Amino acid sequence: MSDSRDADRMSVDRVANAADRRAFVDFPRRLYRDSACWVPFFDGEYREYFSGRHPFFAHAHVEFLIVRRGDDVLARTMMIDNARYNEEHGTRCANFYFTDFVDDDEVTGELFDAMARWAHNRGLGELRGPLFSGGTYGGGVLIDGFDLPAAMTMMPYNAPYYARHYERAGFAKRFDLNSLGANPDRFVLPERVERLADQARRRGRLQVLEFRTKRDLRLIAPRVAAMYNTTLGDHGENYPLTDAELQRLIKDLLLIARPDLEKVITYDGNVAGFVLTFPDATRAIQRAKGRLGPAQFIDLLREIRGTDRLILNGMGILPQYQRLGGNALVYSELARTVRSPRYRFSEVEMVQINEETELMLSDMYRLGAHRIKLHRVFERSV
Repeated sequence: MSDSRDADRMSVDRVANAADRRAFVDFPRRLYRDSACWVPFFDGEYREYFSGRHPFFAHAHVEFLIVRRGDDVLARTMMIDNARYNEEHGTRCANFYFTDFVDDDEVTGELFDAMARWAHNRGLGELRGPLFSGGTYGGGVLIDGFDLPAAMTMMPYNAPYYARHYERAGFAKRFDLNSLGANPDRFVLPERVERLADQARRRGRLQVLEFRTKRDLRLIAPRVAAMYNTTLGDHGENYPLTDAELQRLIKDLLLIARPDLEKVITYDGNVAGFVLTFPDATRAIQRAKGRLGPAQFIDLLREIRGTDRLILNGMGILPQYQRLGGNALVYSELARTVRSPRYRFSEVEMVQINEETELMLSDMYRLGAHRIKLHRVFERSV
């Protein structure tokens, strides 16, 4: 890696000091300063990544890289060697995330070459991403839906030129992640599905838990989080999270959760499924501009209480309960939340739906949802 600062010479540098860390954080904020769709991460999250305090770093080796021409930052990336991801998927790939760049072939050529060298030096055979910590952070390159804002920080936003640079450099599609939109008035279950859900409710073994306070939600959250690895851990963007990562997932989601919107399904008292919907606080996160002091926190809470947009980012039922009416009950509870006159949501966005979950996608389409965004996870051999 070069440390040159010649005015016209390009260099790729490891993030090594406070100035480098600030440059890494500031680059996309400058790149997207005029965008109404891009959403920043909070400064406190970046500090956890740089310091390695986030539980993800207990099993992943990470390095932050910046591409400069002279003193001008033109690209950045976070390179990841995630042992748990590679073990789960039987591969030896380097993941990457926070990968942003200007629309310049020379810059992206330098960036992607540096990424490949980093992977090769660690004995890894391919690059795959953008991917970070599974479903806790959205992945992929946005290739459709550029006129819509990101769904908080659950899925990333990028400029339309990104995909062209990946493809020019030899990256190919690994899989796609869908975001679906739905108008609550048209999100209606077929009569047969609603009938199956009602039958499951009447039998009484499958029950729906509802919550009034965050304390109530916090008490059951560990049991719900434990289902993540069973229902989602093997998806192409995910891997089995450690206990510490599950605890961090609970903490993050509880910050934005509204207890009255969350549904947990039990079978004979055992957690069997869940429907996790969140008030869309995107606008407050954009206004915060990376800060989360008292004023920004109050604004975030106001947005959570007052928004008319809903985000679905988690829905599942354990396989052994699907044929007992569990699937129908999950869809019924989602429809009840979406259509409830109590909330009067104008729009629902369902994020991170892998194209490989064909049954769920077809079910959502039948319920009146339609695709509004598409993110692509790319891969390339090194």
